[in-house]
Amino acid sequence: MTIPTLPGITAKTITTPRITTRVLFAGADDGTPILFLHGNASSATFWEEIMTMLPAGYRAVAPDQRAYGDSDRAKKIDSTRGLGDLADDAIALLDTLGIDKVHLAGHSLGGSVVWRLLADYPDRFITTTLVCPGSPYGYGGTKDVDGTPTYADFAGSGGGTVNAAFAQRMSEGDRSLDNPQSSPRGVMNGFYWKAPFVPAREEDLLSSVLAAHVGAEDYPGDHVASTNWPFVAPGVLGPTNALAPKYVGDSIERLINTTPKPPILWVRGSHDLIIADQSLLEFGTLGMLGYVPGWPGMEIYPPQPMVSQTRAVLDKYAANGGKYDEIVMQETGHSPFVERPDEFMGYFLAHIGAK
Repeated sequence: MTIPTLPGITAKTITTPRITTRVLFAGADDGTPILFLHGNASSATFWEEIMTMLPAGYRAVAPDQRAYGDSDRAKKIDSTRGLGDLADDAIALLDTLGIDKVHLAGHSLGGSVVWRLLADYPDRFITTTLVCPGSPYGYGGTKDVDGTPTYADFAGSGGGTVNAAFAQRMSEGDRSLDNPQSSPRGVMNGFYWKAPFVPAREEDLLSSVLAAHVGAEDYPGDHVASTNWPFVAPGVLGPTNALAPKYVGDSIERLINTTPKPPILWVRGSHDLIIADQSLLEFGTLGMLGYVPGWPGMEIYPPQPMVSQTRAVLDKYAANGGKYDEIVMQETGHSPFVERPDEFMGYFLAHIGAK
């Protein structure tokens, strides 16, 4: 799918030792590089406006990550590595471009990739910016700030938790508003930002959502049956399984203890419905609200405290010599840099030392 780009954005096809994909660029080739990683069910297109707003002296680089956009459809995500495939893809891109150190920014899923990059490659980053990132403990299947599993098999996380009708309509390229709860347009406008906001580039951003690779090996990925509520557990392929807490491993411990520790800017929307202590896409919340029958109750399966988990991990990062700042952008949802780009740029440019 060809998605139009903004003036000032150049799209190239780049082949690394790991993957061939579309990469967007802005700014002078010799500028200080900034790597932008997009979120789930989107593509590099989401970062374009921010890329064009950078001052002279910076070079923006934004790839379509594996399983999204114009990345090679033959390349699948091995979810048993957690987000290792996406982290290694990012480093391979930097190496191919001859870039040693960058400022790093990640949104949503891209923010989850940032956690892994900080654990595995901390010396490659000058600063890091997390925008509404997934919890360091993964998405779904945990119940407290320490990431304690709800069940040993992490039921309620992974590919089986995605609305099948939504994925089907994505695969069909559905641009309608029929049944907004499963319509890609309805989900985008209902969850990606705070209503009634609708972006000027709604059609291009919807095309970005629809460009996700859909299937049991891609988005949302496969799953296995569970005897534990809600009776699905993670599979082994695709980005949603890569976000499952089952595959986090020791990455949080390595993140907390890593050296060097790049300074972190954490930006989140005050009305984020996707990443929250009571996310409307997470089974603990959905069960508590009565949307999914059979909920076993608060003691066994409470809402995952995603924001509190992130803060707890960042507090440990800071206690071990790191530094972070938390910014809450009021009256915004899951994509505050899309909703209020000028305000976001004020925080971001100050963080990277451009202001």
